[in-house]
Amino acid sequence: MAAAVAAKGVPAIHPEEPVRDDVSVETAEEAKEPAEADINELWRDMFSKMATYLTGELMATSEDYKLLENMNKLTSLKYLEVKDIAINISRNLKDLNQKYAGLQPYLDQINIIEEQVAALEQAAYKLDAYSKKLEAKYKKLEKQ
Repeated sequence: MAAAVAAKGVPAIHPEEPVRDDVSVETAEEAKEPAEADINELWRDMFSKMATYLTGELMATSEDYKLLENMNKLTSLKYLEVKDIAINISRNLKDLNQKYAGLQPYLDQINIIEEQVAALEQAAYKLDAYSKKLEAKYKKLEKQ
């Protein structure tokens, strides 16, 4: 009969093979469900701890937003200060430009006088050189 079963594709069981006792089989203990009261207490404890955790997370996020709000307010105040400084600088620059425009005719006159002084200085050098030549000629004539 074993040969007939092996022929059909089903492996034959050999009764002469010894059963192994050295294979260690772990036995599982039956899981016991906690009592209904214990489950309810565990659920309450879990939800309480989850609520505490989520409250902490929300508080941290809220504090972060408050910090950002304060930083935005301070930045806004700083920008207002910078704006005021820029307006003052602009106003002072306009005043200086107006004063410079009022002084421009005098500055032009100073430039003209400076050019005239330079020309007069050149004329004085030429006159000095000419007077030295005349003095040299006079001394030469005087010696004769």
